[in-house]
Amino acid sequence: MSCSNIWERSRILLHFAHLVEKHSNELAALETWNNGKPYEQAAKTELPLFVRLFHYYAGRAGKIHGLTVPVDGLYHVQTLHEPIGVAGQIIIWIYLMRTYYFNTSKKLFCIIKEFINDCSLFLTFSKSNTQAGLPPGVLNIVSGFGPTAGASLASHMDVDKFAFTGSTDIGKIVLELAAKSNLKPATLELGGKSPFIVCEDADIDRAVELAHFALFFNQGQCCCVGSHTFVHERIYDEFLEKSKARVMKRIVNDPFKKGVEQGPQIDSEKIQYCNTKYVTRQILCTRLQLVNVRTRYQWIMIYEL
Repeated sequence: MSCSNIWERSRILLHFAHLVEKHSNELAALETWNNGKPYEQAAKTELPLFVRLFHYYAGRAGKIHGLTVPVDGLYHVQTLHEPIGVAGQIIIWIYLMRTYYFNTSKKLFCIIKEFINDCSLFLTFSKSNTQAGLPPGVLNIVSGFGPTAGASLASHMDVDKFAFTGSTDIGKIVLELAAKSNLKPATLELGGKSPFIVCEDADIDRAVELAHFALFFNQGQCCCVGSHTFVHERIYDEFLEKSKARVMKRIVNDPFKKGVEQGPQIDSEKIQYCNTKYVTRQILCTRLQLVNVRTRYQWIMIYEL
């Protein structure tokens, strides 16, 4: 792939985007089965954005230029962009489509370790990449557990750059493995949630809706979820009552049904986390009942408000 010309790279990315667009309904359904997010969100928001971004990076293939730097004296200074080499990545399961294009569209050689419970979408994308003309071995998907597959990838001597998206605790381990091996540069995206701030003169109804969306978007499973809301004391009581009312109206059901706002959590571990951290402490100020919903493939658990 590094020996191919820029037009060939652009063609492959555009062909891949076309295949994704052609099979967008099936891919959106697969994302919903894997992740639990509403089908409408996957089909109407994430898939179109996925296609547009691959078009963008296809156009960028021929526009990666260096700089000419003015200096004193009889000297000529310029910078050049060169491929860094093999990029290893551990991605998060929250937004598989977004993490896929961010972690593959700009790479020449890439190895991705995906979430063990949510691997079929990436394998489908990998097949589409091959159909689009991507040479064998350029994109590699590794499915396994963090302490084995993830640690091996982070510490591998032939990996030149590493990226990780996940928790701070695991990020520390990844950074140590990258440093102890070949001192490879590592990019860590460890979340971090700034508060949602509602000022005294805010439109309360609008603020309630935005704060609700920020907290519950993607079943509350988001690295930038609005889990902290700061409200001015003069409007606090009104904001709280309207927020509770909005929570009670939230539509939680089968994610394939039209109009559903929230589907199941990704797995039973996240259900237990919600039970322990939120439900037992009554942070939501409302009663949540755990129910089972039968799907075609397995039992999944969701919260019914």
